[in-house]
Amino acid sequence: MAKQNLAEQFVDILARAGVKRLYGVVGDSLNPVVDAIRRNSAIDWIHVRHEETAAFAAGAEAQVTGSLAACAGSCGPGNLHLINGLYDAHRSMAPVLALASHIPSGEIGLGYFQETHPELLFQECSHYNEMISNPEQMPRLLQTAIQHAIGRGGVSVVSMPGDVASKPAPEKSVEHALVTARPTVRPGDEEIDKLCRMVDKAKRVTLFCGSGTAGAHAEVMEFAERIKSPVGHALRGKEWIQYDNPYDVGMSGLLGYGAAYEATHECDLLILLGTDFPYNAFLPDDVKIVQVDVRPEHLGRRSKLDLAVWGDVRETLRCLTPRVKPKSDRTFLDRMLKKHANALEGVVNAYTRKVEKHVPIHPEYVASVLDEMADDDAVFTVDTGMNNVWAARYLTPNGKRRVIGSFSHGSMANALPQAIGAQFTDLNRQVVAMSGDGGFSMLMGDFLTLVQYDLPVKVVLFNNSSLGMVELEMLVAGLPSYGTTNKNPDFAAIARAAGAYGVRVEKPKQLQGALKDAFKHKGPALVDVVTDPNALSIPPKISADMVTGFALSASKIVLDGGVGRMLQMARSNLRNVPRP
Repeated sequence: MAKQNLAEQFVDILARAGVKRLYGVVGDSLNPVVDAIRRNSAIDWIHVRHEETAAFAAGAEAQVTGSLAACAGSCGPGNLHLINGLYDAHRSMAPVLALASHIPSGEIGLGYFQETHPELLFQECSHYNEMISNPEQMPRLLQTAIQHAIGRGGVSVVSMPGDVASKPAPEKSVEHALVTARPTVRPGDEEIDKLCRMVDKAKRVTLFCGSGTAGAHAEVMEFAERIKSPVGHALRGKEWIQYDNPYDVGMSGLLGYGAAYEATHECDLLILLGTDFPYNAFLPDDVKIVQVDVRPEHLGRRSKLDLAVWGDVRETLRCLTPRVKPKSDRTFLDRMLKKHANALEGVVNAYTRKVEKHVPIHPEYVASVLDEMADDDAVFTVDTGMNNVWAARYLTPNGKRRVIGSFSHGSMANALPQAIGAQFTDLNRQVVAMSGDGGFSMLMGDFLTLVQYDLPVKVVLFNNSSLGMVELEMLVAGLPSYGTTNKNPDFAAIARAAGAYGVRVEKPKQLQGALKDAFKHKGPALVDVVTDPNALSIPPKISADMVTGFALSASKIVLDGGVGRMLQMARSNLRNVPRP
């Protein structure tokens, strides 16, 4: 039996850690690893057209499955292209292992062709970043990298010269059992007791939820009912907490709507559950604040805390809820529910009248129809910019759907590559990329990856021929829009030329039929919808200094962006309000 080389051992360990595929672009320094994958039936090589797509795809796969995913880039420019997608995966806490292949080991430090220093370049977007320069470092170094990615939630980078990858693996190397899942973290009794006393003392409690409430929906609802608390959420908390939620008061932040802002400012105790909400200007500074988070480095970095609780949201609430005294006074909760419904009533009307005749098409109308027609368990990937607004306000969560975007890193061009990673996890699950024309055209080459692998991703392109969010930023800062216009082709024709299904929609009455046909198509499809570039949005509560670089104008000359079926949900929740 032939002795394993390092590349073969590397691939075997990835497969044993649960990695199903490695996204990347082949190149000479990667050749030993790619060849090892060719001969290993447990793992597939996914050839994309740009390494940034590889990193985005791996990050999305990790978010959908909760398991380790992997990507690779060849030496120099190849692994440099990974960086933006790795930043996104890292900030999304997605467990990703990146292989940054390196120049020949004997040439490092001598200005060789394509030389970079990956151990420096990836330092800020990883929990672990080391180079294999000697076969004796294997398999321990790779195992350590895997456990950092899984255990801490984020990126690990392993760089390896191509010549080292071809060397024989060390004999009698120790391969220990790999950690492939994270444990739950329970706070100490002292913290639980302190939090219990604060909740019992408070008359008006608000819960504000982030992505850390994943898997804790039932516990949050039970706690909210026990203390009669309104429940708001950040964008990344929407998919986990808004559905089946009779205490919902909407979302706060730049894309916010409803009464979440009021609920967080008019309470006397605000409990932040699993959120690293970055916009501290939207958080109050005159109420008591408790933060519960499994990552202690997140505690207190957005606001001054009266109590920091290190623990999983679910485990914390399981300990806390039985200990707190039930509250019977619904006055604050009911007042916030009414404010929420009234706020939504006020912004929805402009987008419910004659939208079927409005040309160019309201993007809000597109998002609303898409929400109604998409599968109950669809995965939506959402481009940064105005598409974040439409997804936040129109996509209806139900506990089965997923919504993935570059919500923490804020990169353009994320939706298409993330859809690739999401679709590979389940070829029978509907995956919809909500792309903007700016983001789509930036990494448009990887539409060919959909065609090459016959991935049934449906790209719904919101084509307003502009960088809409940038125009908004300029507008509210009092600046004329400049450099934001895109001269676009017929994207549907490009899709058809590439061998996919493509249709262009210019009138509202064409939309439902186009989406229906695209969803029925078995392979990749693109629906190019020409939308109104003047459909812009501002948050419900603004001040001139809320966000540096945003400088939102207090003149409120920009329309709110509508709220879709969330008004219906708010009306339904009002049934819980006792009548006098």
